[in-house]
Amino acid sequence: MRINYNYIKLLALVVVITGLYAFSNQRSAKRSINGIAIDFVENQNLFITEGAVNKLLIQKFGSLENVPKEKLVLNTIEKAIEANKMVKSAQVYLTVNGKLASKIIQRTPIGRIEGDSKFYLDEDGKRMPLSTSYSARVPIITGRTTEKGLADVYKILNYVNTDEFLKKNIIGLHIENEDEYQLRFRTEEFVVDLGDVERLEEKFSNFKAFYAKANKDKTLQNYDVVSLEFDNQVVCTKI
Repeated sequence: MRINYNYIKLLALVVVITGLYAFSNQRSAKRSINGIAIDFVENQNLFITEGAVNKLLIQKFGSLENVPKEKLVLNTIEKAIEANKMVKSAQVYLTVNGKLASKIIQRTPIGRIEGDSKFYLDEDGKRMPLSTSYSARVPIITGRTTEKGLADVYKILNYVNTDEFLKKNIIGLHIENEDEYQLRFRTEEFVVDLGDVERLEEKFSNFKAFYAKANKDKTLQNYDVVSLEFDNQVVCTKI
């Protein structure tokens, strides 16, 4: 019987490769963490700092330096970071050089509530605590901050953030009552009565047409209240 040495060589090669792979995995699992790397994505301003994340991990797990890789449960570490109210999501992984790395996406505030309770309203319409590390430049929300009111404010600010003119100029939003909202502008003294949150596109389109004409005529300073509550028109009250 002829012996096929090619098959023997192939089998031997497979055995060697499998052995090397198993040995490499075993050695890798026994290696210890030699550092922690925190990366905040999208160049965001830091509502939670790298130091705060490291402190959170130490409080939860103790020092992770020199901990063998095999003892780490990355999913548990991710959940611990995501439990922080400044964090939207976190991805934790091990780098090839033995570091424990985390990519963190912070929550993004779109408005700041100033009342008996002070907090941000974030991009998902949820409450977000204020940060001791950074103060966001977002519209200030005052008045009767009921759940219905905050839901409507979220709808208004979402629309405002799609329009560069509105986003640049609106600095405040007051909840007079549910379905009665007022806007404050950066450089103008008048108040804008928005009314409810229906027909926002029409209301803001009418307002921008009014603003452009009044600005051209240099009459913006003559108005005390600009009302957008009525269908397809802007009603102004002079000082």
